Parts: sequence; C-alpha cells; structure tokens
Amino acid sequence: MRRWMLVAAAAAMALGSSAGAQQQVELPHAWVFGSWTGGIFPPGSTSGPSCTGQPSVIFTKDVVLRASVFDVAYRQRIIETVQASPDVLEFRFVPAAAPGGPLASRLPADLGFGCPTGPNTLRVERRGPDEIAFPNCTDFPSPLQRCVGN
Repeated sequence: MRRWMLVAAAAAMALGSSAGAQQQVELPHAWVFGSWTGGIFPPGSTSGPSCTGQPSVIFTKDVVLRASVFDVAYRQRIIETVQASPDVLEFRFVPAAAPGGPLASRLPADLGFGCPTGPNTLRVERRGPDEIAFPNCTDFPSPLQRCVGN
C-alpha cells in the first residue's frame, strides 16, 4: 500500500511540475527579440556576420541596445514598461540620469531614438514578419530588418 502511495505522490509531483512549466507567460514584446539591421541607413544584408556582428538595434527581455553613429559603444536603455497592441509596441524606458562630474553633466544627444515623444519612449511598428520601423524617429528614418542565422 505504501508503495502505491509513493508512486502516486511521485506522479502527482511530475504532473504538477510539467503543468507549471506549460503556464509560462510569453512577454508582449517577445516577437521583437533579437538583432536588427537598418534604421540609420537602409538595411543591408540580413544574414551572416555583417548583420549579426554589428546590428543597429538589439532587443532583449529587459534592455534595448542601439548603435550610435558617433560612438563605438551601444547605447543601453533599460525597459520600464511595454504596452502591446497588434503589430505595435510602446516602450517606456527607465529615465536616464546624467553622469556625475563637472565634465559629464549632459546626457548624450543620441541616447534616445530621435522620437518626438522624447528619449524615454519608443514606438515600434511591425511592417512584416521580419521588418519593423520606428515612425517619426529622426535617428532611425529607415525600416529595420531582422538579422537571421548564417
């Protein structure tokens, strides 16, 4: 009898853990995760090292990284909230604080995306399965295309 109870308990635990794994919630901006090319200039090659080695924008779960025309380093923006509707994402970023010190009292001009709503917001429109755009953003006038594998 005890043996059957142990088997039943083990089966219940296995079913419970697999049900919990299936209940993972997908993030509203998951469709945009990855590396994107273009935006600053019209998109070039979307495959191979030329794209994945130096993308214009990278979207992750918590951070959006953007290339800068004037600097080698990517500008990093931490995501505060994401509002999703069909084919549109509205990102709100954690407001950036000016670096300390007398020579570094201003934020970089290219911290945002050149959008009329300011540096702490970004609207992303899906134009196709692997194409997005940042409408009315002067720093990214061209559409972006997803970088795919080699």
